[in-house]
Amino acid sequence: MTSYMDKSQQPILGNNTVDPETPKAGQWRAAMWKFLLFSALGIALFIIPFEWDGKVTILLGVLTDTLQTALGGFVSYITMALVTISFIGALAVKVLKPNLSEGSLAKKLFDIEWFWLAIRFLGMAFVWMIFLQVGPEFIINRNTGGVIFEDLIPVLIPLFFFAILSLPFLTDFGLMEFLGTLASKVFIKLFKLPGRSAVDAMSSWFGAASIGLLVTMQEYDKSFYSQREAAVIATTFSVTSIAFTYVVAKTIGVDNNFVFFYLTIALTGFIAAIIMPRIPPLSLKPDTYHSGKSMLDEGIPAEYTTYQWAVNRAVTRAHSMPSLGKVFKRSVHNLFDIYLGLIPVTFAIGTIGLGLAEYTPVFNWIATPLVPVLEWLQIPEAAKAAPAMIMGFADMYLPALVGKSIESEMTRFIVGAASITQIIYMSEVGALILKSNIKLNVLELFLIFILRTIISLVVITSVAHLLY
Repeated sequence: MTSYMDKSQQPILGNNTVDPETPKAGQWRAAMWKFLLFSALGIALFIIPFEWDGKVTILLGVLTDTLQTALGGFVSYITMALVTISFIGALAVKVLKPNLSEGSLAKKLFDIEWFWLAIRFLGMAFVWMIFLQVGPEFIINRNTGGVIFEDLIPVLIPLFFFAILSLPFLTDFGLMEFLGTLASKVFIKLFKLPGRSAVDAMSSWFGAASIGLLVTMQEYDKSFYSQREAAVIATTFSVTSIAFTYVVAKTIGVDNNFVFFYLTIALTGFIAAIIMPRIPPLSLKPDTYHSGKSMLDEGIPAEYTTYQWAVNRAVTRAHSMPSLGKVFKRSVHNLFDIYLGLIPVTFAIGTIGLGLAEYTPVFNWIATPLVPVLEWLQIPEAAKAAPAMIMGFADMYLPALVGKSIESEMTRFIVGAASITQIIYMSEVGALILKSNIKLNVLELFLIFILRTIISLVVITSVAHLLY
């Protein structure tokens, strides 16, 4: 212990722009407790799974469910208020052109481009149409806008409330530095990513895809990830939670085989995570940073063991954090940014996507080239399976809803597993990526979705043929 404490007196090796000093003596002990306690709280909230009320979940999930129940029908009014304020505030800034100070909360929330203003208008219009049940059936039907209004948003509002406010415990008090240093060599070799992205993956696997994505967005905004790294992590590691995977398995009728179902998804996701960063469009993304320069250095000095350096970096990061009051204030700003920026986008894009799936043959047309591929892979009822898989681009739950009518259990197994490993769905993950500073457009997201689908099909079908 003595020799280790001696080493801790050396300055941390960071980048050329941000080089905080390693705390010493009493400061070291205080920072160590800060790292241990707040990181443990983050792990308890986001990562540790346990059984609650008959389902596997995490503490964040319990808090979300509790708040959702407490809000009840009132969440509808909260939703309408958020999307209405979101549009009117942005419109006022565009028309009145007030002199908003750079970096102010008002500028961050309402000073947006015309495209996003139009999206916010659509989101607001759709919300009021659905609530009043006035307008085209394409929008107000229970299976289109109703899914967003009654099923998705009532979960997202309480989820984001707890997730955004408590996310700093997971990301800002040394846990990312500690796990990132330990996992850096493996992640760089396998996935061409920094080791700290392991935290993004864990928070998705045990929490929710949106949670892992929120971690990625914040890390990119802080310049801990390059544009390429953030794009890879967002489209590769933002997998859905174990709990939702079981919901999909139950809906599509393969929950009796859930262990193999989940292991297949894990294997498929691992293989896709190795391949996707090495092919376009992700491989073509530049290694540029949001602030113009990297704030990350995962190199390990020769005089330190990997574990010692992991602790050193974690404690130093905890020591450099501001007061909890300042952390909370920043989190509240991020919460309003998500509420006013994401909710309208989710309504606009999600409703249109579900409407196209419900009322048009668009997904059948798009899926036509996929049918011979499924037949070549010897998947029964290929003509029914192909559109179900393509519908996953609109919403992850759609393939399960459509695929449950397929008679072949093997085909249902493949459709359900593929819907989880496709990752990109516009009703939530896609909308969140588009709203973020990570520069991925709709066409790129669709191409990534198709590539992931092809990779997933090969792996999942191979396993399915062994099982069935």
